[in-house]
Amino acid sequence: MQTYFYELADFVETLLTSGEVLLTVFAGEESSFVRFNRSAVRQAGAVEQRQLSLQLIADRRRVTMDVTAAGDAALDRGRVRRALEAARERLDVVPEDPFLHYGTENRSTESGHPNRLPEDEGQVVESIIRAGEGRDLVGIYMAGGIHRGFANSLGQRNWFSTHSHHFDWSFHLDGDKAVKCAYAGFVWDPAEFDERVARAAAELEALRRPPRTLEPGRYRVYLAPQALEEVLGLLRWGGFGLTAQRTRRTPLLRMIAGDATLDPAINMVEDAGAGLTANFDDAGFIKPDRITLIDQGKYGEPLVSPRAAREYDVPANGAGRRESPDSLAMTGGSIPRRDVLAALDTGIFINNLWYLNYSDRDACRMTGMTRFAALWVENGEVQAPVNVMRFDETLYRMLGDNLVGLTREVELLPDSGSYGRRSTRSVRLPGVVIDDFALTL
Repeated sequence: MQTYFYELADFVETLLTSGEVLLTVFAGEESSFVRFNRSAVRQAGAVEQRQLSLQLIADRRRVTMDVTAAGDAALDRGRVRRALEAARERLDVVPEDPFLHYGTENRSTESGHPNRLPEDEGQVVESIIRAGEGRDLVGIYMAGGIHRGFANSLGQRNWFSTHSHHFDWSFHLDGDKAVKCAYAGFVWDPAEFDERVARAAAELEALRRPPRTLEPGRYRVYLAPQALEEVLGLLRWGGFGLTAQRTRRTPLLRMIAGDATLDPAINMVEDAGAGLTANFDDAGFIKPDRITLIDQGKYGEPLVSPRAAREYDVPANGAGRRESPDSLAMTGGSIPRRDVLAALDTGIFINNLWYLNYSDRDACRMTGMTRFAALWVENGEVQAPVNVMRFDETLYRMLGDNLVGLTREVELLPDSGSYGRRSTRSVRLPGVVIDDFALTL
């Protein structure tokens, strides 16, 4: 796909007239999808696709046209030619953009991860079916190559390819009782998958016990990486961007002002060098391998989109227009995963959260619900499933004053979205043990 994209970009740039600049963005994939229900394959298929976004710029005006490429040179050259002509017709009627900003330093790069996925995906499918024997397994397996490219008429060329798998599944018991799991990475490790299945199966057996309803109050809890992902997923929208910071809409205002901090054990980075996303943006700016977002509990650097860079006269650092992390990574702590129940001692093991929103944005206070496998633990032993409850807590208490510890292991959790194309967003997170966690309903 790389050679084909470069040849197509070279061709469309020959059609430009004086004073025109063209930015061409490429997204492609070769993906397999297998859906499971009741521990059997219900749907299987493969997708190969190529999509282009042509940004024609002249006189501080920009028009963007999207093109679906077929992989046939003659057909696709005709499509991009017509798209460029349509963009040129619209340039005269769009207003000037005072914050138009794109890379002009001609920084060409190539990066990514080699293909280490199994050649025989049938073996993976068989192992999933075996894992579901005697259980109601439902989920989706996605795997294959994801490719991103950038080219501009100033001579810059960038390419990124990665090959990964993501199996997002649940063992369903009945009603709202289920164990939701995920296994993702660049190599399918049967031993690692079997270990995750064994943990999920043990939690599924615990769900068969009579559920317990807890009174509202404050409890010691363990948030598994999937639950912490929901917390940080809410924080990512507006929490780390320069625009939200300058307009005072970020929920981390107290941290930025120096009025509040998190625990010194909390470190978060935008880790473009290790994630699933490209190390360049749609305007041709190169992302640093790491951007420090939280440093030992204190606010670090903001994410800066090209438009924000122009508006506030600061350097862009490769962030998208929403200025949200694409490869958020959080360092682990000292609690081995196998010792989580002992560290929790007596409290609630929470696998998943959902329906999160801010109850007080300025205080970074969040509310949401427990979901799926929430388990009551006494003296390090699972006793019973817990019926759904609502929490209401601030980030400063969860990851600050009341933080007990972090798991040593961190887990890769890609975004499972595939609407239009497979998402390249991901997080790497530990689990966290928290004291005095407020459950309100």
